[in-house]
Amino acid sequence: MSENAPNKTTRRPDWAALVIAAGLAIVAAVIVWSTANQSGTASYARIGPTTFPYVIAGALFVLSLWTAVEAWRGDFPEREQQEISPILWIVGGLAAQMLLLKTAGFSIATGLLFAATARAFGRGPLWKTIPLGIVLAFVVWFIFAKGLQLSLPAGPLEQLF
Repeated sequence: MSENAPNKTTRRPDWAALVIAAGLAIVAAVIVWSTANQSGTASYARIGPTTFPYVIAGALFVLSLWTAVEAWRGDFPEREQQEISPILWIVGGLAAQMLLLKTAGFSIATGLLFAATARAFGRGPLWKTIPLGIVLAFVVWFIFAKGLQLSLPAGPLEQLF
């Protein structure tokens, strides 16, 4: 009788998940330090304004330990290959919006963000999505600026109204 035991492959530690675990532990430590150094907190109550941050920090620390153990054992599923192009389109759209918001106004800047995000998701050519995004952003600007009397950056298009 031959032994046909399944071949168990040993996986190496997942270094990206270990970095995430370290980040969670650092965030938990910062919350604890910040809460401990707060001034002006009332000490007459057992449960006061510092209780909830400590609970959050404790939960983050437990998640950090759990993530580290799972990463060290290699129990995380294999991740798919990341596509950098969509990320660059979205980040570029956000950068364009931030740079153009005061000069071009809300509608044009947000329309460009809409078009870049649509391109990142593989939808429509830019010659279609830029005007569509500008129109949709203008409707949003009109509702907020005129209907709700909120202040949004106005550019040349918004100055017409």
